[in-house]
This record gives sequence, structure tokens and C-alpha cells, in this order.
Amino acid sequence: QVLLVESGGGLAQAGGSLRLSCAASGRTYSIPVMRWFRQAPGKEREFVASIKWSGSSRVYADSVKGRFTISRDSAKNTVALQMDSLKPEDTGVYYCNAGATGGDYWGQGTQVTVSS
Repeated sequence: QVLLVESGGGLAQAGGSLRLSCAASGRTYSIPVMRWFRQAPGKEREFVASIKWSGSSRVYADSVKGRFTISRDSAKNTVALQMDSLKPEDTGVYYCNAGATGGDYWGQGTQVTVSS
């Protein structure tokens, strides 16, 4: 029903930047909010940021406030996560999430590695 594809992951130095993108296809009209999560090996998946498809309402985890920026392009059905001032603890697999009425959808994830 909904397909999410992340891209933009890679390797960055501490203090550097990366920009992730999530392309959504399918019945996106049924999704009111998009989110980014991340997961490091041996740790629980954690919330990073969210944004509504309409409007500019945004929510950030305390750990990324002031460093990450989530944005959306409704016309293109894409959501981006601009990550600045990266830290080694930002390392993990980043997942795009669609909060749908009938249940959440997840992308395949994209690896982000930050070296010190």
C-alpha cells in the first residue's frame, strides 16, 4: 500500500553533514505524518524526528535538536533529514516511517556512519 525508500546514507567525519531522503509512493494520502528513526547495533530503535505532510509542525528528539532538520516536499512525496554537526553516537541505520491509520510502514533503512 505504501512504499518507502531511503537514500543518502554514508560515511561522515564528526562535525560533518549528511542529508537523507525518503521517497514515498502508493497511498500516501492516507499518511498524516512521516518520521525518522534510527537503530544502532544492540540498541532499541529510537525516534529521531517527525513532520506532518501538511503544514510545518515538527518534532525532534532531544539528542538531535539544533543539529538535525526534517523537511518535506509534498509535491514530490519526499521527506528529508538534514544532519549537521554529526557525532559518532549518530551512527546507525536510519529508517523512514509512515504513520498510517492502518499501521506504520517502514523503509529498508540506510546506514549512517560517523567516525571520530
